[in-house]
Amino acid sequence: MKLLVRHQTIYRYSASAGRVAMRLKLMPVNTPAQKVLEWQVSVNDELLTGFRPNSYGEKEAIWIRHDRLDNAVIVAEGLVETHESHGVVGHLESRVDPRYFLRDTRLTRASEGIAAMARDLPEQDGPLAMLHALSAAVSDAVQYRAGVTTSDTTAAEAFALGAGVCQDHAQVFIAAARSIDIPARYVSGYLLAGEGDVLHETHGWAEAYVPSLGWIGFDPSNRVCVTERYLRVASGLDADEAAPIRGSVTVAGDIWIDADVRIAQAEDGVEERQLQKQQQQSTPPPHSAG
Repeated sequence: MKLLVRHQTIYRYSASAGRVAMRLKLMPVNTPAQKVLEWQVSVNDELLTGFRPNSYGEKEAIWIRHDRLDNAVIVAEGLVETHESHGVVGHLESRVDPRYFLRDTRLTRASEGIAAMARDLPEQDGPLAMLHALSAAVSDAVQYRAGVTTSDTTAAEAFALGAGVCQDHAQVFIAAARSIDIPARYVSGYLLAGEGDVLHETHGWAEAYVPSLGWIGFDPSNRVCVTERYLRVASGLDADEAAPIRGSVTVAGDIWIDADVRIAQAEDGVEERQLQKQQQQSTPPPHSAG
């Protein structure tokens, strides 16, 4: 499957910003499950070429402006060929031992309830079956409900609430897996929604490590292992570290953020026409981040 993506993020400042620094994790890399055919990232219509591999084997760049700035428009767009691997991402190039992803963070620290859920799973035939059971248990324990959590909500808080969105599902899964000594990490990327569904934002899921297979993607929000409809971009210990855009700004006043993702299945020979069509789509009006 070929996936055509256009991800636009607009930052608007009520007073001109004096300094803006952003870390961008917006450049997907090749894996056994995906091949990047075309991709570019621009900021205010200027191509960003400073992407370098990080210790995870993924790419990131730093964009800094010291002069006055009223807005920043970040666009990541391109074409990626994905393959059905039944969730198995494999042994990716990385300078980090998988055991590093046993480390807790504030967002992924397991509560006693999360740890008990993992401990109380029925006995399974091997770690892969255990992880499938864990993903189902997370889906059952945390109902999908938009608007009840924020990007700052911890796994423990979402589990106690019993509701949340994809970030919460992934972080509860990660916390539970680590509590039974299985390395797990957060992944950010894109999902081609099913027919009739509308998804104009990035998506988040989890990967867990099984030595015989490597990394395996689980999406408790949709009760599946990742498929060819998923495009992987970045990973981290939690959603904050794996965020596509993180930054700091010196500004007196409010900041408005608007993000919009357009993703479609491309057909051979018509990618350019489809991309132009996506570029012409209007972006919803900005909303206040505060």
